[in-house]
Amino acid sequence: MPDPKQRFFDPRPESVGLARAFVITTLTSWGMHSPAEDIRLCVSELASNALIHGSDTEHGFLVRLDADEDFVRVEVHDSRPRHRLEPEITHTDGNDTTGRGLEIVASLADGWGVEDRRPSGKIVWTTFKTGQPNRQAQAC
Repeated sequence: MPDPKQRFFDPRPESVGLARAFVITTLTSWGMHSPAEDIRLCVSELASNALIHGSDTEHGFLVRLDADEDFVRVEVHDSRPRHRLEPEITHTDGNDTTGRGLEIVASLADGWGVEDRRPSGKIVWTTFKTGQPNRQAQAC
């Protein structure tokens, strides 16, 4: 399986688009096309959250990708500790223009969660089934 890849992004709005491009480039280099658009959208949401809510003004965020035969794991590391209720899915009505990010992540990803990061900050992670055939099935 491919080696994990990671990249740090500066605390500026352009970094969200750069994070999306990093993810697509990495997944393409790994030959993983089937979950790429869902992953790209989730990274966009998580990177935006890290930039706006999760990172101190002078700190950026890190995006890390890892994969095995069955799953792609995406992590977004930021500098602020998680709050007791953060992040949480906020249910919005049809007129809201923000606040749907984690709803989107929860609906597209096969799993997601939050972990504390030492010495400070948090990691918001998601997992996606790759849709790749099992190697044993290919050998038959």
